[in-house]
Amino acid sequence: MSKRMVAVDTNIVVRFLTQDDELQYQKSREIFQTQDVFIPDTVILETEWVLRFAYKFKPAEICRVFRKIFGLPNVYLANSNLVHRAIEWHENGLDFADAFHLAQSQQHDCLYSFDEKFIKKANGLTSCEVKNPFEK
Repeated sequence: MSKRMVAVDTNIVVRFLTQDDELQYQKSREIFQTQDVFIPDTVILETEWVLRFAYKFKPAEICRVFRKIFGLPNVYLANSNLVHRAIEWHENGLDFADAFHLAQSQQHDCLYSFDEKFIKKANGLTSCEVKNPFEK
């Protein structure tokens, strides 16, 4: 029997990473063990939020579990290079969502934001400059 590609929702990824519900963990593990799995960008973003707020994961823990799951040979992402860049920037102090937005904006000259903290932390990370639209 050949593997088929399936996409998973946030709750499948969270159960797999946290193992906080035994039956759901076993089913999610089975999915990751028996099928090729696509994880949408939106699921990655939501998973980080759930792990941070509901499970109190620290940035280092989130980066560690993301690297582990995204490194599985049967896990596919829309653009793994951009996701790994966002993880790296998150490890270095950028909010994960901000890092993900910036990574996804690489083909553009700038990313406008009113978030001064984001603007300051993103300074020099990439050729896509994060800047306040009020500034020239």
